[in-house]
Amino acid sequence: MNKNTEEQASKPSSAPRQDPMDPSAMASLKHWGDPLDLPEKEAMREEVAIDCGWGRLIFGQTFRDPKTVAYLLRRERQGRRDIALYVREPHLVLSHAPQDLFMDPSLTYRLDFAHYRIRDSRPKGLKIRHMTPEDDQLRISRLYMARNMVPAYDGFYSKLPDKPELTVLVAEDENSGEIIGVVTGVDHRLAFNDPDNGCSLWALVTDPQTHVPAVGEWLSRELIKDMAGRGRAFMDLSVMHDNEAAIHLYEKLGFKQVPVYCLKHKNSINEKLFIGEDPEEELNIYARLITREARRRGIGVEVLDAEGGFFRLSLGGRSVSCRESLSEMTSAVAMSRCDDKAVTRRLLQKEGLRVPEQAVASDDSVIENFLSRHHSVVVKPARGEQGRGIQVGLSELDEVRAAVENASHYCDKVLLEQCVRGEDLRIIVINYKVVAAAVRRPPRILGDGKHSVGELIERLSRRRQAATDGESSIPLDSETERCVRKLGYELDDLLPSGEWLQVRTTANLHTGGTIHDVTADLHPVLCSAAVRAAKAIEIPVVGLDFMVPDVSGPDYAIIEANERPGLANHEPQPTVERFVDLLFPYTRGLPAQEPGADEPR
Repeated sequence: MNKNTEEQASKPSSAPRQDPMDPSAMASLKHWGDPLDLPEKEAMREEVAIDCGWGRLIFGQTFRDPKTVAYLLRRERQGRRDIALYVREPHLVLSHAPQDLFMDPSLTYRLDFAHYRIRDSRPKGLKIRHMTPEDDQLRISRLYMARNMVPAYDGFYSKLPDKPELTVLVAEDENSGEIIGVVTGVDHRLAFNDPDNGCSLWALVTDPQTHVPAVGEWLSRELIKDMAGRGRAFMDLSVMHDNEAAIHLYEKLGFKQVPVYCLKHKNSINEKLFIGEDPEEELNIYARLITREARRRGIGVEVLDAEGGFFRLSLGGRSVSCRESLSEMTSAVAMSRCDDKAVTRRLLQKEGLRVPEQAVASDDSVIENFLSRHHSVVVKPARGEQGRGIQVGLSELDEVRAAVENASHYCDKVLLEQCVRGEDLRIIVINYKVVAAAVRRPPRILGDGKHSVGELIERLSRRRQAATDGESSIPLDSETERCVRKLGYELDDLLPSGEWLQVRTTANLHTGGTIHDVTADLHPVLCSAAVRAAKAIEIPVVGLDFMVPDVSGPDYAIIEANERPGLANHEPQPTVERFVDLLFPYTRGLPAQEPGADEPR
């Protein structure tokens, strides 16, 4: 069942929530509360638990003894997430293991197929199909991990032909061929001869960076169509009580809340669901991920200034103040070296690392001379972050002059830099070791023949905001207008169907860029250069920006260094864990067991 927000769902509904005791919703619950008092011809199979890859789905209505349900949940395997649903007497199950189990703070929703209307207006470029053995299992696992969901263990999907009760659908971007969404359906009739003739939806996930709209909605609709075609009567799903966007999506599809509850085992995966309110909730996502990891290790957290992302971590006699990933362990000298991009470049060049040519835009003659030598330049403030005031790929003297004027609003000192073509690569170095690497790409829109360029940018910006907890959006400013106009369009123009348009030249995440993990593909020369750069600056935590023709090759140019990199952008790589390891090395435990390392019995 879905624990993930469908990013393309429109704003949360302001209508009153469906009454969970609505008679129309209750009508299809005739058996679940007393499941075993059924005529012999409708008898269910007893004590049924289905292996779903990420954990077992335990059908509570098939168990006579609540103690058995408690026993099964307590035997949950490491790295898995077992769920017991339709538990007849949840309070009795909890009484057998009150320290180990908890009631999940989720809501159960049901769709009665008799009232559902099938739609066929799927967005162009979106293909939904059954999973095949040829599908990239690693890509699918990364989708789940990027959403902080538990992926299926290695080799699980190869067992699907022997599990007729499970249906796994994938959404594919027809333009790129990438898998951008997955959903699992469970046929209750095949699973345990369900007399109610139901089914359920589980583990819905979508790519937070896809350009295709409404992926989660259409995965859900396709699964509904599949199960209804088999003659099933209804579909159930579970969603976190505070996931307003997902709840709005399901209510839009016709689901209604029903009084069905689920139980789980207390583990590190779902720890935040049973440890109580998060006191750092007001922090932004970059700070919040760090404080949650700290609390998980028993490290105390004190929020100093939520708006600025400042907090203090304490354990025993040690205390460290941080601003997101910038800590007291980064010296003021190292920070100032990163802050001034000209200083950064000189230090790296002295170390023998490759950097683009650079000059201070002191007067018009310098600008003209630099442009005549390089033909294409980057203009950037000497100090600043989050891509503010940076313009890339300028080739006309007038636009360079205008860019210098714009950049001067952010910093008195403006730099001209040789424009190096290639992929924009961010490498995270923590404690002088490479922890993560990702390619960043500028935002681009896909024409549908119906909406203007400006409207498509706004739609994509809303999806980026939803996918990044509000940290990423595409500004409709002069730079966006310049980029669009340079490609022959105005914001009011209609973009033809199927045509792509890049609307910014920079790949900064705060201005709508997307990020794609390439840690496993990184060439050793790039790893070595990143570590050497961190040591040259003498900084323990840094995000280094490279331009490379290919991440798997040795060629590169280092553009700049960021003393406060956004660690949240690099999940599922363990950037947050390594950061807390740096601050409190004695809290580092044994490596966690990989999901699926132990095969089910």
